[in-house]
Amino acid sequence: MGYFYLLVLVLFSRSCFFQTTKGLQAYQAQLFLQIRKHLEYPSQLQILDNYSGSLCDLAATAHMMISCQDNFVTELKIRGDKLPNVSGFNGYAIHNKTLSETFSINSLVTTLTRLTSLRVLSLVSLGIWGPLPDKIHRLYSLELLDLSSNFMFGSIPPQISRMVKLQTLTLDGNYFNDTIPDTLDSLSNLSVLSLRGNHLKGQFPSSICRISSLTDIALCHNKLSGELPDFSSLTRLRVLDVRENQFDSQLPVMPRGLVTALLGKNLFSGEIPAQVGILTHLQHLDLSFNHLSGTPPSTLFDLPNISYLNLASNMLSGSLPEQISCGSKLGFVDISSNKLVGKLPSCLDNTSDKKAVKFGGNCLSIEGHQQHQSSYCKEANTRKTGRKIALLIAIIVGSILLLVILAFGVLFLSRRCFQRKTLETQIRQKAVQENPTTGVSPDILANARFISEVMKLGTQGSPVSRLFSLEELDKATNNFDSSMFMGESPAGKLYKGRLENGTYVAIRSLNLLKRYSIQNLKVRLDFFSKLHHPHLVSLLGHCIDGGVQDDPFANKVFLVYEYVPNGNYRMHLSESCPEKVLKWSDRLAILIDVAKAVHFLHTGVIPGVYNNRLKTNNILLDEHRIAKLCDYGMSIILEYNEKLEAKGGGLKSRYPYFQLATMNEIGLPSLHKRMDMPLKHSNLNFCCSQRQTLEDDVYNFGFILLESLVGPINWRKVLLLNILYYTSQASFGSQDGRKRIVDPAVLMTSSQESLSIIVSITRKCTCPEPSSRPSFEDVLWNLQYAAQVQATADADQKSDSTS
Repeated sequence: MGYFYLLVLVLFSRSCFFQTTKGLQAYQAQLFLQIRKHLEYPSQLQILDNYSGSLCDLAATAHMMISCQDNFVTELKIRGDKLPNVSGFNGYAIHNKTLSETFSINSLVTTLTRLTSLRVLSLVSLGIWGPLPDKIHRLYSLELLDLSSNFMFGSIPPQISRMVKLQTLTLDGNYFNDTIPDTLDSLSNLSVLSLRGNHLKGQFPSSICRISSLTDIALCHNKLSGELPDFSSLTRLRVLDVRENQFDSQLPVMPRGLVTALLGKNLFSGEIPAQVGILTHLQHLDLSFNHLSGTPPSTLFDLPNISYLNLASNMLSGSLPEQISCGSKLGFVDISSNKLVGKLPSCLDNTSDKKAVKFGGNCLSIEGHQQHQSSYCKEANTRKTGRKIALLIAIIVGSILLLVILAFGVLFLSRRCFQRKTLETQIRQKAVQENPTTGVSPDILANARFISEVMKLGTQGSPVSRLFSLEELDKATNNFDSSMFMGESPAGKLYKGRLENGTYVAIRSLNLLKRYSIQNLKVRLDFFSKLHHPHLVSLLGHCIDGGVQDDPFANKVFLVYEYVPNGNYRMHLSESCPEKVLKWSDRLAILIDVAKAVHFLHTGVIPGVYNNRLKTNNILLDEHRIAKLCDYGMSIILEYNEKLEAKGGGLKSRYPYFQLATMNEIGLPSLHKRMDMPLKHSNLNFCCSQRQTLEDDVYNFGFILLESLVGPINWRKVLLLNILYYTSQASFGSQDGRKRIVDPAVLMTSSQESLSIIVSITRKCTCPEPSSRPSFEDVLWNLQYAAQVQATADADQKSDSTS
């Protein structure tokens, strides 16, 4: 059933909302004209000047290639002639080298992100300059990104790690001058990481070693320093190129499958480990111009596939075994400028025609080959022996001092630990006794390690949750009279109230087990009372009543919210209230408001608030049709109570999530009649069984988007499957087919392009696989873009009507 669900969803979106092939081609052609304008009309794109056909049919040249799949552009490669080999680039435009001062890399990337099916993007040597924008991650379908040989500087945006399909990332030959992001391990499909020829600094991020798919790492010609990590976990790694940096550790452990290891011109020290003898696939090894010491392992010369070995300009010493054997493929060896003594092994005899050997600048017993006197190398070895003895003495003395310090440390910490436990007990006792209306005490804030991040949020200048008395709420609701009753949900009953100062409020009542920690509950309520956002219904205060007459096992809790007077979003989508039905642009504005609120809950507070039970009933509209989200974070408030219920102990849910409803109760007959179709109850099992695995904010918001397109849906998944089942048998391209499904108010007030954007993001939000769903930032961006497209279409229509 799950495969059927995906299939019909794709058919639904493609058949009912996507532009015609001709319209799609025109849209993509317009985007390419904008890209050409952003790049200041490079000669490589002159072919577009008089071309009127489809971009997908454009013949590839040596400097440009466009590839398509199903009429969508999937590959774009442009190679210019503006090479970045200039001195003194300081972040500003350079005449005839970079694009002009008016160039905006932000506008270029924005236009590129509208090619949503793009999998390969290569813009090389085009004079692009400026910091790479964070929004580059919106190219979420990219598998290859190559922006080499340009003039980009600053940091590599950490958001690039969200491009989870990326397989090749190439940013060679730019001017990036910050550290490498430590979040690249999110790129689980990455095979090639190439950042050569920049000005990157800092350490090599150890997180890169968690990308098991890597085959090539190229970070040469930068300013990286510190220690290289253990690469043995990268079993697929074939190329490691970190030449010309400032790494100053010992040589790293390398994986067995490595083919090319280029580590020259760094500050590596210590001896060459014998572990290199197991690198049976190694063909090229460059360790030149470092500070390596000791005698090279004889196995290094006898690796079965080694062809290039460069150990020049180190401090290697000792003598090589005369009977050392060399691999059959060894063609070049450089051991010059070291401190080697003794005879040159016979297999390295320079008279051989099969290999080139350089060994000058040592103390080898070979006359006339630019060798130093033996005393030169002996002094070096003597100094080395002296340093080893001094180091050994230092280690012994240091170990004794360390043991003494540790003994004193253990004694000190044991005393301090006892004092800290005493202090913690006193502080927690004070926290429990603290008057709840005064908030968190200064002593607790001073000892913030005893409280969570929830408690610390907004304590500066933000009021704590007001404590209402039960008498105040009785008076505000006329003793919770039925005339003040507004509705009921799994989260509790809702009443309208009027406080003594004339302020209208909404009051939600909850039943919680008596075992629910009141102090824990107050912490949560204080947290939510400090969340202030223009699109969130504010929590004003609460009341906790410990005596519920009809249930001795429960506490009754009242949550007091601001009152939003203009009903919920669902009401304004209903055909039963035609005077209130919203046009498409108004629906987009409301969806943007809600997306901003959810994005704030996810990223704007610590800790983030998730699983906010999003649905159209919980989106309220004020008198100006400004949307406000209610019931957010209710899962956090009820979480502990639900755990107690699961263990058994009294209170049972009166409003289960999956209670059955009749056709009349969920309002299906009218839509059933409008669509003239059978409804299949067999889909109920699928909906209920999948709800827990699909239940998150992005997924639920996808169904809010769907209801915005087709009108209100109760039992969302049941009705969706029936709609999609029906549309798969309809004439996909006919106007009649659209009229049966899409809300008429949407059809009459929307542009096809704006609809296409929303349908596409709806499909992604409702994907059964959570990892394939977009982030709320991406959802928000698509909504804003759709609104911008719709505003342009409305303005054009208005202009046409007045002319």
